[in-house]
Parts: sequence; C-alpha cells; structure tokens
Amino acid sequence: MAMAPPSESPVRVPAILVHGGAGADPGDGRDELRAGVAAAARAGWRAFADGGRALDAVEASVRTLEDHPRFNAGRGSVLTSAGTVEMDASIMDGERLACGAVAAVSRVANPVTLARRVMEDERHVLLVADGAHAFARAVGLPECDPATLVTDRQRARLAAHAAGRGGTVGAVAVDRHGAVAAATSTGGMVGKHPGRVGDSALIGCGTYADSRLGAVSCTGAGEAIIRVVLARRALDLLQETDDAERAARLAVDLLVKDGRGDGGLILVDARGRVGFAHSTPLMPVAWMMPTLDAPRVPF
Repeated sequence: MAMAPPSESPVRVPAILVHGGAGADPGDGRDELRAGVAAAARAGWRAFADGGRALDAVEASVRTLEDHPRFNAGRGSVLTSAGTVEMDASIMDGERLACGAVAAVSRVANPVTLARRVMEDERHVLLVADGAHAFARAVGLPECDPATLVTDRQRARLAAHAAGRGGTVGAVAVDRHGAVAAATSTGGMVGKHPGRVGDSALIGCGTYADSRLGAVSCTGAGEAIIRVVLARRALDLLQETDDAERAARLAVDLLVKDGRGDGGLILVDARGRVGFAHSTPLMPVAWMMPTLDAPRVPF
C-alpha cells in the first residue's frame, strides 16, 4: 500500500513522547530523572515549533538525553568489561520507512545524529565500530575523546559488578502532517563483552516507525527484545487493538513471556495517541502535545 506524501496528509495532532530507560533505579535521584526526561520532551516540542517534522523532534529529544550524564546514552553510557564505552543508536522515518543505525561507536558524542546521517546517506542501514567512525569523519561529524563519555558514576557501577543493569533512551513523535518517527540510543549493559550489540541498533527490534500505524522505541533486556522483534510486533498489536496503551501493555507481556526478559516501550499512533508500559520497577517517561502547557511526567 503506497503512503501519501506529506502534502496530501490530513492535519493531525502533534505529540512527542520520550523515555529514559527501563533500567532506572527507583531509589536513585527521581527528581533528576524527571527533569531530564522533561527537558528532552521540551527539546522535541521546540523542534515542532521551529517548523521541524517528527524526525527532527525525536533526534532533538534523544540528543538531549545523550548529553545528560544521568542517562545510559552518550555521555553517561555504561561501561564494558574493559572499562570502555560502546554505544548503539537507531532512527527511523515512518513516512518513507527510511532508517539508519550505528553500533559499537565510541568517538561520537551523539550517536543518534550519526544514525540519522547514515539514514540520509541511503546506501546502508547499519554501520559499526571503526566503519561508523570513518563515516562520521566523512560526513563532517566531530569526533570526541572517548574518555569524555566516561563518568565517575559508571566507573563505580562497573567496579561494583553491577553487570546486566543498563538502560536506554528513546523518543517517538507524530507531527501535524501525520508523519511518525522513532529514535533509540544506549550504552548497552553494564560490564558487557566488548563488541556486544543489543536491540537499540536493530530496526524492528528496538526501533520502528510506519506512518500508517505509529512509532515505537524499546528499552530493557536487549537479547529478549531481539528474540521477539518487539518494536515491530508492538505495531502489529496496535493495528489489531487500535489502542496505544493496550498495545504497549500486550507487547511488554510478549517480551516477558516469549522473550524471557524485562523491559518496556513507548508508542505513539498516527493520530497522536500515546501509550507506554514496562515490567521493571521504573521507566521514566514524559510527553507533550497541544493540550499541555508543560511536559507530563507521570512518575
């Protein structure tokens, strides 16, 4: 089925919904988490105000979370067993089913922007490690010193052998034309084996967007999310139920039962209805839409 170009799409209700990861610790700095996801929602909303589309909004929101040292993405990423940072990210434009992703990158401060450049280049979908770094140089994205991405908090977590606990950040959006987009970014799992890649770099698993249906960003046990292709399955459930909240809950049930892991996801449909669910104690979320004067932060 062919999708209508933006000029032929009806005016829809814009919305931006962000998450700060299903691995968040409920007893550790809730105020900071609230402020962080609220700032990310505002950044996405400003992109709409400046004439941006859904794709611009999700990139702006995720960049804000990558720049915040409290979240497991960009600066603040968890460390591998070797004490290094290796980040994964992806982004998808639901209008064209265009997508881009990077994995195991360590010298780019905002992997989501590198993923978007991969998407816009159109030759590939996923670039990893040194190949992704070379591509970043070729398209003029500045490199950073990997040491600047390492925080004392994450050094302490690795030293405490907090293996397996990580998190992810992500955003989904629909713009006034009905176009949807999704983006996801992560440092992965604490103490992961160098070279491990989870769901956040895999289209259909951690990220998916289709303007006929909606957009999804996932977080949690990456291997479990990969097993059930969670993001795409969540949109199948949305199509069946026509209910964003119910689809999110059913998708998380699927993750726990068939994927054998915990996590969560956020979802927005083409009409601007939002839904989210998680099986973990906490998944910070925030959203904005025209009926709200400030981000809604329900935790």
